Amino acid sequence: MKLVGLSRQLAITMASIALAAVLMIILTSFGFYYMALTYWPETYQANWFPTWAEALWLFLTTLAGIALAVLVAGHVAKRILVPLNAVADGIRRVAHGDLSVRAVVADRSMGEAAALVDDFNHLADRLQRATEERAFWNAAIAHELRTPVTILRGRIQGLADGVFEADGTQFRRLLLQVEGLARLIEDLRAVSLAESGHLALQWQEACLSRDIEETAESFRESFASKGQQLVLDLQAVQVWCDPMRIRQALLALLDNARRHASPGAITVRSRTVENTYLLTVEDQGPGIDPELAPHVFEAFRRAAKVEEGRDRGSGLGLAVVATITQAHGGQAHCEPTGTGGTRFAMQWPLSLQRP
Repeated sequence: MKLVGLSRQLAITMASIALAAVLMIILTSFGFYYMALTYWPETYQANWFPTWAEALWLFLTTLAGIALAVLVAGHVAKRILVPLNAVADGIRRVAHGDLSVRAVVADRSMGEAAALVDDFNHLADRLQRATEERAFWNAAIAHELRTPVTILRGRIQGLADGVFEADGTQFRRLLLQVEGLARLIEDLRAVSLAESGHLALQWQEACLSRDIEETAESFRESFASKGQQLVLDLQAVQVWCDPMRIRQALLALLDNARRHASPGAITVRSRTVENTYLLTVEDQGPGIDPELAPHVFEAFRRAAKVEEGRDRGSGLGLAVVATITQAHGGQAHCEPTGTGGTRFAMQWPLSLQRP
C-alpha cells in the first residue's frame, strides 16, 4: 500500500517515536551498566531481579519515552486538528448564513486534511454563487413578468372603464401580450429545468424543414410591418431531435430578429455540416456590441442602450436557444456577417445515441 499525505505523516511519526525509544534504551543501558560495573561491580552479579537502581533506570527511561511520545503526538495532532477545526468553524458559520467564510490551511503536508479544506472552500464558493444567482434570477424574473402583466392590467382596466372600445383589435393586442407572457414562462421553465438537469426531450427522427418553414412564416407579417423580409433557404434532411424544443428555440431567434434587427432580409437557413445539423438566422444589422457578444446567450443580458422605438423584449430569449442546443449535444454561437449584420446559429449532431 502506497502511503501518501496524512497516512504517510502518521507512519513516519510512529516510526520516529519507536526508533527514538529504542535508541534511548540502548544508549542509556550502555551508560548505566558502564557506570555500575565500573564503580559498583560487586553489586551487579547475575540476577533475575532488578536492583533498585535498575528499577529506577527503567522507570525514568519509560517516563522519558512516554513524554517524548506525548510531545510528538501533540504536535502531530495540532497539525491535523488545525485544518479540521477551520472546516468545522466554517461549517458552523455557513449554517448561520455566512457564505463568505473560507477555511485556511497553512501546512499542506497533511494531504487529506488540506484536500478537505479545499473541498469545503469549493462547496462554500458554489453555495455562495448559487445563492447570489438565485437572488439575481428572482429579481430578473419579477422584472420580466412585470412589464406584460402591467400592460395587460392597463388594457383590461381600460376596457372595463370604457376607455378602450371592446373590438377585435383590442382583443388581438391582449392575446399578443398573453402569448408573449406564455412564451416567457415556458422559456423560464426550460432554462430552469436545464439548470437543474431535468430538461426532458421528446427525441424523434424528423425532417425539420416543414416545422422551420411554418414557424418562420408565422413571423412574416410582423417582419413586413418593420420593413424586414423573410427569406428561407432550407435543406430537407432527417435529424434526431425534439422538434417542439427546436421550434421554441427558433421562435426565440426570430423574435430577437424582429425586435432588434434593422430593416432588410431576415434569412433562415438549414444545412448539414460534417454530420451536424446547422440552423441559422441571419439579419442585416445593426450588429452586436463587441462587449456584449461573448455574453449574448446568457440569461438577462442586454445591450446597455436600446435604440428608441425598439422593444427590449425578454432577457431570456437567447439563453433558451443555448439551453436547448446544449440539451441536443450541440452549441449555439453568433458571428458577424460581411454585411454588418449578425448570424445566430444552432448546431448539433445529426444523430445521437437514443436515450
